[in-house]
Amino acid sequence: MASAISGLEPAALWDNFAALSRIPRPSKQEEQVLAWLKEFADTRSLEWQQDEVGNIGVRRPGSGGGESAPTVVIQSHVDMVCEKNSDVEHDFNRDPIRLLRDGDWLTADGTTLGADNGIGVATALALLEMAANARLPPLECLFTVDEETGLTGAFALDGALLQGRTLLNLDTEEWGAICIGCAGGGDSELTLPVSREASPGDYLSFQLSVEGLMGGHSGVNIHEYRANAIVLLASLLEPLAAIGARLVSVRGGDKTNAIPREAFATLLLPPEAMADAQIAVGARTAALQAEFGTLETGMRVTLSGLDDAPAECLSAGAQSSLLGLLRALPHGVLKYSHAIPGLVETSNNLASVAADGGSYRIVCSSRSSIMEALEDVRGRIATIAGLCGATATRSSSYPGWQPNPASPVLKRLKRIYAEQLGEEPEVGAIHAGLECGVIGERVPGMDMVSFGPTITGAHSPDERVEIPTVAKFWNLLLALLADMAEA
Repeated sequence: MASAISGLEPAALWDNFAALSRIPRPSKQEEQVLAWLKEFADTRSLEWQQDEVGNIGVRRPGSGGGESAPTVVIQSHVDMVCEKNSDVEHDFNRDPIRLLRDGDWLTADGTTLGADNGIGVATALALLEMAANARLPPLECLFTVDEETGLTGAFALDGALLQGRTLLNLDTEEWGAICIGCAGGGDSELTLPVSREASPGDYLSFQLSVEGLMGGHSGVNIHEYRANAIVLLASLLEPLAAIGARLVSVRGGDKTNAIPREAFATLLLPPEAMADAQIAVGARTAALQAEFGTLETGMRVTLSGLDDAPAECLSAGAQSSLLGLLRALPHGVLKYSHAIPGLVETSNNLASVAADGGSYRIVCSSRSSIMEALEDVRGRIATIAGLCGATATRSSSYPGWQPNPASPVLKRLKRIYAEQLGEEPEVGAIHAGLECGVIGERVPGMDMVSFGPTITGAHSPDERVEIPTVAKFWNLLLALLADMAEA
């Protein structure tokens, strides 16, 4: 693992990221990394506090002339999305992330890298262990938990952890961009009761699979119109149902904030329909290649025989309801913003489908920068569910972050960026849930910006971080903090 980061600068940041990559940290299972953070602070005689949900705040006094400057909050989240390719053996609860270097990029061996938001965590740790005479204001490094599955740590944050009222969030994934706003969101869980019946005795069993898609973040990448494996699978099953196929099971996706990369169906076909089935799958696959092939270069659609025929399949009515529901649910961009050109305003991700006892459970993840529009989409999803015989339960929604173009820290950061790089940064909002929106609600009066190095493929095994942008990001952050130490 050390060889992947050998010679990279800033060394302290990369060393901390490598150490972090050896510690399991799935969402909701952050105990090991939290214990490590406490030990990190104790070893350096730094004060830390932890709230009831697990968030940790570590304080570093100001130094190098910044002792009396206002406190600055450095915020990142410790959990990571745990995704792997289907042919990769990896236990995210035990195994370290295997780091690989590919030119100017750092990636992982068939799994998510955890640069989201491990680079932010490693950056905060590098700040905490800087020399005693470094020009820094007082710092509060806030490490939140369970960001990836609902911003749980931010929602339950004890505001008493924070004294500062200027916050630098390190979870933006495009170098050169300064984020000053984000979308809110909320999930819908659909439950469809299904009945089963004995499988036809002479039918043959098959697995239909859609694999090799790009996947990605259901907010950041939704505007790229990447293919959704569940949507594609449903479109393949529809013509098969028309020639007599009987559906046994469907599964796909497992993360609400990731575009599904793989989906699978087990089905039964009458022997006399085999030729027609191959033709139908071939024709639909060709159509999907024409639609997505230039983007989804790894897309694979396979219809393969199974040795054992399942004893039961879905009843005709249950099959019709399930396929109808999967075909009707929206996925992708639903509206772009009129106020900010190019910004996705509202979207929905058809995130997962799986059998759950006598029912099917389908999860949709909706986002919008307008809360009324968010609830309208979730209302439409509930209506579609009802028409197909399913019920819809809405999770608690989380707020967006309203942009403040007059933000003092934004003005300071823009000035320093221009001084360092000779150009203006791109200032805007993103169609994803950042913790800033929730933290701003929990701690009123917080002045916030978010920035970071370039990370692509977040929430998928294609995740990677662009190495040269990490050094640029670090230098910009140090210059900003040195400037804030003068205040």
